[in-house]
Amino acid sequence: MVYFYVGLGGIIGSLLRYSLAIIAVDFWGKGFPVGTLIINLSGAFLLGWITTHFVFPKKLHPYFLTALTTGVIGSYTTFSTFCLETVHLIEANEDILALLYILSSFLGGLFFVKLGSTIGEKGKREMRRTT
Repeated sequence: MVYFYVGLGGIIGSLLRYSLAIIAVDFWGKGFPVGTLIINLSGAFLLGWITTHFVFPKKLHPYFLTALTTGVIGSYTTFSTFCLETVHLIEANEDILALLYILSSFLGGLFFVKLGSTIGEKGKREMRRTT
């Protein structure tokens, strides 16, 4: 049954990614892959927050958590697109933009996972105080 939930989460995550990517291209254009950067950084934040806030205290059913983390977030974020866009920037002789993209994706991803985790932990402490 968990496979069904992961698949359903995958559908949701991929549709969210595709929609946001279209919006980003319409808004910022195609020069720098802002859409994928936003998607991967927001996915890093959400994974950090969900893991800290829901997974470790085991607040939600394991099937739902797997559907959310592996299904939705796993299909929402996209390492392969990040790699392809980096290669395209390098092939277009945009080496500085490629380096900026790599660094902002990697360092930003670490930052947003930590931020999400910190916010999740803070929310967990506040919930303990109110119950």
